[in-house]
Amino acid sequence: MAEPAVGRMGADAFLAWAEGREGRWELIDGVPVMMAGAQRRHDQIVVNAIVSLGVQLRGGPCRPFTGDTAVKMTAGNVRRPDVGVECGPVDPPALHAAVTKLVVEVMSPSNRPIDVVRKLDEYRAQPGLDHVLLIEPGTVQALLWSRAGRECSSTVFEALEDVIEIPTLGIRLPLVVLYEDVALPPRLVQ
Repeated sequence: MAEPAVGRMGADAFLAWAEGREGRWELIDGVPVMMAGAQRRHDQIVVNAIVSLGVQLRGGPCRPFTGDTAVKMTAGNVRRPDVGVECGPVDPPALHAAVTKLVVEVMSPSNRPIDVVRKLDEYRAQPGLDHVLLIEPGTVQALLWSRAGRECSSTVFEALEDVIEIPTLGIRLPLVVLYEDVALPPRLVQ
């Protein structure tokens, strides 16, 4: 059954509208947009990231969250990164993360231009969001964008032996862990 047409809405109205609705939705320029499902490679990387982050952050002030938790953007959009890390107090009934410090987006062919350009720009404009990790599912490659004060940097990782380190959060993500059980094309696994 097709979704009924809805008018433009703000972030809070959207979160109320999307609660309990089938599928995962984002709010883009005031309009709800349903997110596509993911391939198994994509899903396995998400699982690997959430498990690794959960173990490393356990007992501390930060915790990982899944794409079921929204991130309200200052521009009014509502995003649902594949994985995120929030720090500080948690409001259990909330539908969005309060203080997001890291978002992880696993690229998908249909969303690559959006993820690499538009979402990255939105994330970089978000106060307090200091790290964005973009991961390619079909090849060993990740881009970490980080902000420290006014300084921004980006680093590309392209070998299974590489380790993504985010000292401010106490996180180490070896690519070999992120890509564990991911069926990569044979030429990449040597």
